[in-house]
Amino acid sequence: MRVLRLRNAAKVAVLGVVAPVLLAGCSEDEPKAVPGLPARVCWGAFSGSEVAPFLPAGEKVTVSDGEFALEKSLDSETCSVDVDGVTRFMANATFREFERSIEWSSWDSYDPRPLDVGKGGIVWDGGAATHFVCEPSTSPSDPGKYIALYVHTLGEVDVEKTQSAVPGLLEKFMTFAQRELKCPTG
Repeated sequence: MRVLRLRNAAKVAVLGVVAPVLLAGCSEDEPKAVPGLPARVCWGAFSGSEVAPFLPAGEKVTVSDGEFALEKSLDSETCSVDVDGVTRFMANATFREFERSIEWSSWDSYDPRPLDVGKGGIVWDGGAATHFVCEPSTSPSDPGKYIALYVHTLGEVDVEKTQSAVPGLLEKFMTFAQRELKCPTG
């Protein structure tokens, strides 16, 4: 009888230790949600709901963007949206004095395709890039104001969803940049 009580007591003790561990493991398997974003992100160029589909589930989202100001050649502004400390979405704008200095060869490994947004637009599985003329050069040796833009998703993304949505984000980014930099449109 005493042996039976000891066995039952041992079972209860083991279950008392193992059950909470097993239950804790189950709660960790519950799917996490995409962290909430502010209503507007990346200098206000995009709505949080436009960027959210490109983000994975996680605990915390951080948007780093600062002030949008491109005043002299090679000025560059970057916005990054991080989930749990890892960058998952980026938008970048760079001021160039000469249009010929804008080229997208760094994206060649992504097998880009032409995109009808801005000038010389391209799209690839995780992003898109283009540029526009804010102030044209008056001659080949006189500087102008050309703005190169790109948006890029990082991490595992749905390629079809990205390819269909990123061009629209790039178009919004271009409209935003033209307005903020007081560039003539058209």
